[in-house]
Amino acid sequence: MRNLLKSCTAALACLGFATQVIAAEPLKALGKGEGAVSIVAWAGYIERGETDKSYDWVTAFEKETGCKVSVKTAATSDEMVSLMNEGGFDLVTASGDASLRLIAGKRVQPINTDLIPSFKNVDERLQNGPWYTVGGVHYGVPYLWGPNVLMYNTDTFKEKAPTSWNVVFEEQTLPDGKSNKGRVQAYDGAIYIADAAMYLMAHKPDLGIKDPYELTEDQYKAALDLLRGQRKLVSRYWHDAMIQIDDFKNEGVVASGSWPFQVNLLQTDKQKIASTFPEEGVTGWADTTMLHADSEHPNCAYMWMEHSLQAKVQGDAAAWFGAVPSVPAACKGNELMGDAGCATNGFDHFDKIKFWKTPVAKCTTQSECVPYHRWVSDYIGVIGGR
Repeated sequence: MRNLLKSCTAALACLGFATQVIAAEPLKALGKGEGAVSIVAWAGYIERGETDKSYDWVTAFEKETGCKVSVKTAATSDEMVSLMNEGGFDLVTASGDASLRLIAGKRVQPINTDLIPSFKNVDERLQNGPWYTVGGVHYGVPYLWGPNVLMYNTDTFKEKAPTSWNVVFEEQTLPDGKSNKGRVQAYDGAIYIADAAMYLMAHKPDLGIKDPYELTEDQYKAALDLLRGQRKLVSRYWHDAMIQIDDFKNEGVVASGSWPFQVNLLQTDKQKIASTFPEEGVTGWADTTMLHADSEHPNCAYMWMEHSLQAKVQGDAAAWFGAVPSVPAACKGNELMGDAGCATNGFDHFDKIKFWKTPVAKCTTQSECVPYHRWVSDYIGVIGGR
């Protein structure tokens, strides 16, 4: 997160008129695969069975297409934008707080959905998502979506799920009789300011926050103040999923915002871990596979995008990450997901999740909002004790 993005800053400045982006021409026809495809992805998104042999949606693709898959794992959306700005990658699994930046910065190219037959099977709620569709032009294909859950230690909370995010935002004695100070975590990404704003929407309605990504100066200041208080409680600002897993196993961390991916791995390891949707609601992510503007392997990239929308791949990936597939057909008949998996992971709660999006100055719910470049610099200040 601390590698502030010089080229991204310029992109952020123009996000206010992102709808005016002039789209380049998408690919007209598929050719022969180039033999390789490189992907910037979240941890757990591109599996070839190395962690668990049951989860492998890469090997078959490579055999069928001859396109060798290489993956660069990114821990935050800012890192993904930085890597795409540097170049050398074909695809990225971008969340909503990165996708419009990539479009505005002309780092990704329009997609010809006619060359991706399975696009028609994508959930209608996602087919024209505003986080990757600009002026009616698609800049990618949906991959997975889901919530940022509250993960907690069941021993600490005496088998009763916490009902509020206050367990990570406000100092208190937890059900095990000990303080939460030094036993909770927060996300190491500026977009986490939205989680604080969402909490304030419920607990300080007089602030008038309507959208946690669209904040006036006063609302933004209140969110930062809450986060500065939280800093006294936080043992680590996490961005690496595997390090967070280790912290819950070995470092005494008992509560944090997290992804279902960590919850699933900890439960598979027989750890006393569960997750919940607190009463204030949750933020979340709807991720899009986007093609770099200067991709060296566009044919293999299109082949991967088509492969990624196969019901079996969608179901397996969603089961592994604890996410919701973008193809509803994946919700039934998948051995790894199970027929109840989509419901468990939040398929019916789409409208209750406040999906990540890039904050812009020219917002819709206020006359003017604090733009994302401020979020980045100020959140670094919060983490640094300023």
